[in-house]
Amino acid sequence: MTEEQSREQEEQRRFGWAAARRRLASDGEDRDGDHEAKERTRLRPSGQIGRPQRRWGMEAEAREAPRPEDTPAPKPGPVQPLTEPAPLHNVANASAVRPRTPEPAAPPAAPAEPRRGNAQLESAKIRLHELLIEELEQGALDGMPPDKQREAVRKAARELISQENIQVSGSRDELIESVADEVLGLGPLEPLLRDPSVSEVMVTGLDRIYYELNGRILRSSARFRDNRHAMRIIERIVAPLGRRIDESSPMVDARLPDGSRVNITIPPVSPKAPTITIRKFMADKMRMADLIAVGSLSEETAEFLAMCVRAHLNIIISGGTGTGKTTLLNALSSFIPNTERIITIEDPAEVKLQQEHVITLESRPPSMEGKNAVTQRDLVRNTLRMRPDRIIVGEVRGPEAFDMLQAMNTGHDGSISTVHANTPRDAVARLENMVLMAGMDLPQRAIRDQIASAVHLFVQVSRLQDGSRRVSHVTEVSGMEGDTVTLQDIFLFELDHVDADGRVHGALRPTGIRPNFASKFALAGIELPPDIFDRERRVA
Repeated sequence: MTEEQSREQEEQRRFGWAAARRRLASDGEDRDGDHEAKERTRLRPSGQIGRPQRRWGMEAEAREAPRPEDTPAPKPGPVQPLTEPAPLHNVANASAVRPRTPEPAAPPAAPAEPRRGNAQLESAKIRLHELLIEELEQGALDGMPPDKQREAVRKAARELISQENIQVSGSRDELIESVADEVLGLGPLEPLLRDPSVSEVMVTGLDRIYYELNGRILRSSARFRDNRHAMRIIERIVAPLGRRIDESSPMVDARLPDGSRVNITIPPVSPKAPTITIRKFMADKMRMADLIAVGSLSEETAEFLAMCVRAHLNIIISGGTGTGKTTLLNALSSFIPNTERIITIEDPAEVKLQQEHVITLESRPPSMEGKNAVTQRDLVRNTLRMRPDRIIVGEVRGPEAFDMLQAMNTGHDGSISTVHANTPRDAVARLENMVLMAGMDLPQRAIRDQIASAVHLFVQVSRLQDGSRRVSHVTEVSGMEGDTVTLQDIFLFELDHVDADGRVHGALRPTGIRPNFASKFALAGIELPPDIFDRERRVA
């Protein structure tokens, strides 16, 4: 070993790798005159000598980077580069201090993980669920009312937790309720379905479950464990209905036992994950007084609509999805006299009438073989032979519109239906298009004449930016002018202001126009209040 190498080792031993690097950087040119070798030889961050490593996209920067010999030797100080070992402190006996090993750089922060809940609780839930399946005999819960079924599952779960010594980090009752939801209900969706304040539940991914509360969409902390878990819940929804969902039939419209509407899609239609959309069926429907209390419409408008129903006017409720069309239809139906025979046609059945003489008809999708479907148009045609006093079509969405207009024009006054449209004018165009879907080669003028003579009133329901649902138009169909169906607004929503919290303030006020069908009220023995259409008094 040469004297120079011995001196370098002594430097490394006494002062660490930082001093050795500085020495190599300062006198490397003196030791090696070969310029090419000097270019190849670089120091790694650890202080070792090696060939420079090439990184993608960094070739130009590497060529332009300064060489160690071009960089002046750093002055001693407290600076600690991330890639360098920490320098020694100024102590009396430096040889007794060992160089400190550099700490590895922290890995880059991972993106925020969706809320996954308690891992130990999930593990205990899976274990307890498996034990319950083994413990409960097949058919043991059949024939029992729902509350007794749930109590039996709770009792069995408590016994299994004690026997198997299942460790629970948290509330034992929470674990038992979660497992009962898995055994008897729809798993993580069940608490949302039980909450009466939740109107819709939407699943867009395994850990992305949303719900609608007071018109606002919020995210839930609930989640599915994996695709198998989600598919098991989906099968539980469709199996009792005799429906099938798989790759050959990846979309299903179904209904829960409580009447809630369900739409399900699975891959390949929704390639990322299965989706579930549940519109809950409210057992306690909002009455007209409830709609007035929440500000959906004014008392004067509610009084006017009640008189229209009693006078056997044909009413179309129009609005977008989720605006409350069916809710308003239920509220209006309460004004139908109890002595009349009412037939409802729906897909699926949602209207809940309080009268005694009610017949509910529901369309049926085709079977697995694609046969035996019963459409709403078939039901409307059949209804005409059932001597109805009132025909209520839950939602007109296809060729049944032609038969419904025919019924309204042939003595079945007082019919009520809903249609998807953004304005009353759009509702007229939608009805016209749906009549054409029936395959009838009718001229446009004839179709519009049918609409103008059949429909008396459009009631437009809108959903405002703050999530509230309001009646925005009460519009009369006044007749035809040339080839155009003429409309005139009787009541119109007027915006006052939007406050700092985003809440919309306004009211449904009369326009001052008296409808042309006012004479029908006198024939029905209904007396109109003299000032119900007085705009100046209402605004004042």
